[in-house]
Amino acid sequence: MSGLLGASEIREIATRIGVNPTKKLGQNFVVDANTCRRIVKSADVEKTDVALEIGPGLGSLTLALLESASRVIAIEIDPRLAGELPTTATRHGFDINNLEVINADAMELEPLDSAPTVLVANLPYNISVPVLLRAFEKLPSLRTGVVMVQSEVADRLVAKPGTKNYGSPSVKASWWGSLVPAGNVSRSIFWPVPNVDSSLVRFDRHDVPGDEALRLKTFALIDGAFAQRRKMLRGALSERLGSSASAIIESAGVDPTARGEALLLEDFIRIAQAH
Repeated sequence: MSGLLGASEIREIATRIGVNPTKKLGQNFVVDANTCRRIVKSADVEKTDVALEIGPGLGSLTLALLESASRVIAIEIDPRLAGELPTTATRHGFDINNLEVINADAMELEPLDSAPTVLVANLPYNISVPVLLRAFEKLPSLRTGVVMVQSEVADRLVAKPGTKNYGSPSVKASWWGSLVPAGNVSRSIFWPVPNVDSSLVRFDRHDVPGDEALRLKTFALIDGAFAQRRKMLRGALSERLGSSASAIIESAGVDPTARGEALLLEDFIRIAQAH
């Protein structure tokens, strides 16, 4: 057998290994091969790349990655799905020596022996932001990638200051790279069909603006600013900066009466450095 997975084969595999897609694990399997190839192409995956896929499920996107990358590392939390993935790859004519399947929780992702260069994944809706941020943090070898997430999450990841979707995920992600919209995806390409829309987000890594100590201080301020986003900074950050919050914020060149949604990552960094 060659080519990628189709809808009937996906259902056959799921039935055979006893998988009934669950909302708890965010399991909505892609059943359209053209969409899989489109996602891989939009990530500019090349033969020199080691691709990381989080939540490969039944293997739709995995096979598309095996067509284009030199090696694929797939992290799957469900042992039944993880165990079946090499069999599916073999049935479709791929060399399983180019596929490494890790049965693990991506929320606990740690540095990998094989340094992945590109992330391409259909991220589980309920944990997409923390998984993405952890991948950025733990895998500095990732230079680029495209992830499919719930459209609402995509809007938050790519949002600009001053907009209603701008928040903690937008600012934190910008520590590691730039994120831009990469298109929308029809609900009909999933099984089961989700009750939410999905979108693609592309990221390209840039040099981080500071060391780990500065990142942690900056992220704590971001959390404080957006935990009570309608509060002025001097009030929202008083718990972290103390009674001198207003003076510290002002010394960083930031208006203490502004709100978190008006600040860039660079503003939060200056406040962290001033504290």
